[in-house]
Amino acid sequence: MTEALTELGTHIELKRPDCVIDWAVAQGELTVNVAPANIAGFVEFLKSDPTCGFSSLVDITGVDHPERPKRFDVVYHLLSMYQNHRIRLRLSIREEDMVPSITGVHPSANWFEREVFDMFGILFTGHPDLRRILTDYGFRGYPLRKDFPTTGYTEVRYDEEQKRVVYEPVSLVQEYRQFDFMSPWEGAQYVLPGDEKPEEAKG
Repeated sequence: MTEALTELGTHIELKRPDCVIDWAVAQGELTVNVAPANIAGFVEFLKSDPTCGFSSLVDITGVDHPERPKRFDVVYHLLSMYQNHRIRLRLSIREEDMVPSITGVHPSANWFEREVFDMFGILFTGHPDLRRILTDYGFRGYPLRKDFPTTGYTEVRYDEEQKRVVYEPVSLVQEYRQFDFMSPWEGAQYVLPGDEKPEEAKG
């Protein structure tokens, strides 16, 4: 399999050097780093080229690397049922960059791109209906960014007096506690209450 994927990577690089930055075979899959501006044309090539035949879009997702100048990776997974191959496309962008939509090549990219926009705030140019898909109307922030607070910014509850759903700033209902999840069976050097062993009778 690795040899076949290596041949495929070489073929793709030779055919589309304008798109391919570099590529590697790892974990039984071919990963290609792609120039963002050329992604739509490159996906079209992978779909139509008989050696590739990547006709099925499996997934689009994002990865947040806040420490990098190019903060986000947008990752595409494609499947060739004709060649029984999988390929991963990865492009790196800055926070303010926009990515061309591939809905013209794969209509199923519509909801995938909306999810990436909703969770990471990445914009896709040429998308027919780029709006949030998982969060509520008026939601603030992007939940899968690593700087998004785990508690969020607002909480939703039903108010009995007002007889409606209300949005309020998050308030922690208890003070922060230090929880110790170490079990004495995992090597703790102390005894938890209730785990004391009875003293053996001296005989």
